[in-house]
Amino acid sequence: MLKSIPARFFATSAVFALIGMIWGIQMSISHNHTLSPAHAHLNLIGFVIMAVYGVYYALTPAAGASKAASIHYWLTVAAVVVMTPGIALAITENGEAPAAIGSILALLSMGMFLRVILRHGVGALHPQTTP
Repeated sequence: MLKSIPARFFATSAVFALIGMIWGIQMSISHNHTLSPAHAHLNLIGFVIMAVYGVYYALTPAAGASKAASIHYWLTVAAVVVMTPGIALAITENGEAPAAIGSILALLSMGMFLRVILRHGVGALHPQTTP
């Protein structure tokens, strides 16, 4: 199991990217792009944002070693896992609650990221970095 927070964010973002790519190919082959908003959110939050978080934690080791970083990781994973199928359900008119819950989780994840940045700064030698 990956122990470092940057590695977890990077590996998980790669998994979500692969899922998104396969899903995109499936949509292209079927000529059915109905669920493209869910696909886009999977790619944006699951791949891009998680990779950005991984870069931050790699550049700021004290932040990556904090308890908040682990909470942030799991909150972001939960956001993607709940939001993506939730958007698909909303598009197909099978309920909007999971999309709403996933959106709130994504917002909380970004709020947690801001909290971590304000607490630890950016970079290994940032003066605000606290172990």
